[in-house]
Amino acid sequence: MQIDYPFHLNNRGRTAETQEDEHIRDLIEQVLFTAPGERVNRPSFGSGLLQLVFAPNSDELAATTQLLVQSALQQWLGDLIQVESVKVESKDATLIVTVEYIIRRSQQRQMQQFTRGV
Repeated sequence: MQIDYPFHLNNRGRTAETQEDEHIRDLIEQVLFTAPGERVNRPSFGSGLLQLVFAPNSDELAATTQLLVQSALQQWLGDLIQVESVKVESKDATLIVTVEYIIRRSQQRQMQQFTRGV
């Protein structure tokens, strides 16, 4: 069992815990939506994804964003997952990121979608 993200208490007033698959999903979300420099003790942690949302849309930006996100996931979570693909879409004021990956320990294939309003 791992500590659930975001941190909260369970119905018994204890730190909420989660299973390994959900914990890995939580870790991916943290990498995606943390800006480099946001964490004092890990200044290079994160992907910088939210900073790119306000740039003008183009094919080049989409490719750059996908590469940036994929490399950040490999750098920070490469020992836990093998990233298969990353798809980043911006619809109105919402960012949608779809990540396909394999959990290294169980060899289980996962696809998760993350959204964030900007």
